[in-house]
Amino acid sequence: MARKPKRPARNTAAVPPRGSSDRDKAIDAFMALLAERSFEQIGLAEVAGRAGIKLSQLRAEFGSTLGILAAHIKDIDRAVLAGDNDDMAGEPVRERLFDVLMRRLDALAPHREAVRSIMCSARRNPGLAFALNAMAVRSQHWMLEAAGIRASGPRGALRAQAAALMFARVLVVWIDDEEEGLDRTMAALDRALARAERWSGFLDDLCAIPACVFRGPRRRRRVRNEEAEAA
Repeated sequence: MARKPKRPARNTAAVPPRGSSDRDKAIDAFMALLAERSFEQIGLAEVAGRAGIKLSQLRAEFGSTLGILAAHIKDIDRAVLAGDNDDMAGEPVRERLFDVLMRRLDALAPHREAVRSIMCSARRNPGLAFALNAMAVRSQHWMLEAAGIRASGPRGALRAQAAALMFARVLVVWIDDEEEGLDRTMAALDRALARAERWSGFLDDLCAIPACVFRGPRRRRRVRNEEAEAA
């Protein structure tokens, strides 16, 4: 029977209050616009106007609306990474990752409608979906490291991609979870992590297989071909 997830007591991750820089104003303006309309309908001039800055000032900070979104995601990463992990140090890996990803949802909470908007746009725009996946994988590299899970090398890249896909599925639940305790979201995340554990075990077993097992047949065929040519 699946355990009933309990949200651990911890510091809530939150994006620090914005400063008065052009960068911060632009990000705030873009996220506000994104909560009101689709990604495709937002222009750079409109962002500059909402931010109260000149278009030239916006250009000095960003090259596109996608660049502004990437900056926002980076700020979310930083908010999560700034959280205190000391109280989770002795917990199992699954619990540590659960805590990190719930902190990420805490940081995203003020931007729920903007997240809903970008998710809708990604469903009908493959190019945007591809770009968002790349950003998500980059973020999940950091989330895995924050949970004490190595995310470097080919195996780490696979883990980060799997974590990005897993978190995207959890977001689908979170986006409509209006309960204060986020019970539905936590249950979805707990189930997703259980599946990820099984996948990770499969990956570890696969990586433990000697490389010669995969190279052997091809090498034997090459040797036979060389012997045939020599004869």
